[in-house]
Amino acid sequence: MKMKNIMFGVTAFIAATLLPETVFAEDGISNANTAWILTSTALVLLMTLPGLAFFYGGLVRSKNVLSVLMQCFSLACLVSVMWVAFLYSLAFGDGGSMNSYIGGLDNAFLSGLTINSMSGDIPETVFIMFQLTFAIITPALIVGGFAERMKFSSMFLFSIIWMILVYAPICHMVWGGGFLGGMGLMDFAGGTVVHINAGVAALVLAVYLGNRNGFQSVPMPPHNLSMTVAGASMLWVGWFGFNAGSALAADQSAGMAMLVTHIGAASGSLAWMFREWTKVGKPSVLGIVTGMVAGLGTITPASGFVGPMGALVIGILAGLICYEATQYIKNKLKIDDSLDVFPVHGVGGILGTLLTAVFASSQFGGLGLENSISSQFMIQLFGVIFTIAWCAIFTILAIKVAETFTGSIRVTNEDEETGIDISDHGESSYN
Repeated sequence: MKMKNIMFGVTAFIAATLLPETVFAEDGISNANTAWILTSTALVLLMTLPGLAFFYGGLVRSKNVLSVLMQCFSLACLVSVMWVAFLYSLAFGDGGSMNSYIGGLDNAFLSGLTINSMSGDIPETVFIMFQLTFAIITPALIVGGFAERMKFSSMFLFSIIWMILVYAPICHMVWGGGFLGGMGLMDFAGGTVVHINAGVAALVLAVYLGNRNGFQSVPMPPHNLSMTVAGASMLWVGWFGFNAGSALAADQSAGMAMLVTHIGAASGSLAWMFREWTKVGKPSVLGIVTGMVAGLGTITPASGFVGPMGALVIGILAGLICYEATQYIKNKLKIDDSLDVFPVHGVGGILGTLLTAVFASSQFGGLGLENSISSQFMIQLFGVIFTIAWCAIFTILAIKVAETFTGSIRVTNEDEETGIDISDHGESSYN
């Protein structure tokens, strides 16, 4: 009897190891894919809480750190409730005659969802949660554009309107069956949906609000770079879920996406560091972590389409070009995009989306294009221009609506001097 049990155990182990996974899957579920997307979902949420919150929190002055943490945390809660109520339906539902631009409300409050509902070969519950983490981080990225000078009430209402008017439609148009995806726009993990959207909205808000008092005349150094580096490190790790998870499978595409994501981050970091080193004489910690974020944001739309060498070039260009963009916007245009959201995420998203048409080509080591490089480039260019225009127009509209209900969206001069931690939340991070 003991020998039979041993033989049974050995046989079961060999079968589990060698036989195709589908033998053990129930109702068409891929256990491997489900496990990977569950893991990726946790990684992407880690990017916002605590990753982005720490990254941004360390960059502002000590009197405003709690306001940034509060904004990131509250947005995670707000977007989650909105996603369940109607945003998921608007982003991924069937919009009928308007399906080219927006989904419908048939899936509002996740109507019809059961434990057995499927999205491909993973449970729909997993797909819903994975896409929710993308929706959470996008408005949280915008926080960096207006940090230290926007009222919490105005931020909260603006974000509600912006998610309806900007995020849900662009997400649907690119990933939910809308016309941008239908025309062949290649955006693997969010160059348009996340980074261009967040970057343009942040720039519009920065211009509309005006510069912080003392901008370029009073030093405003990061209050805690150690916190920023900790947050940046979490962003780097979490980004593997962001990009490789967007394959929606534990397969070769996910493996390549993870590899090129890491290459983009590393090369972007070094390119930024060396450019800053040659210009100001010292390599800064702030510079190398910002270069990392630029590299990650730029490789995002291309991550499922390009090979290692393409990722290396994209990362290097991201570090160099995004660095110059930050200098130009602050020093030439004198726009106070507080934490460089547009020059890093906006410019990075634009650059990565356009370069996808080049480095996805098999002749440059990519996985191949259905169109010629020139044809695909024009599709990518149209997608970029359309996203910028849509986001800019409806961001302004969202600001105006928020202003109607909350009054001026900017804190008073007195509150700005005191710090938003005290004026909006009655608390202080450091006693």
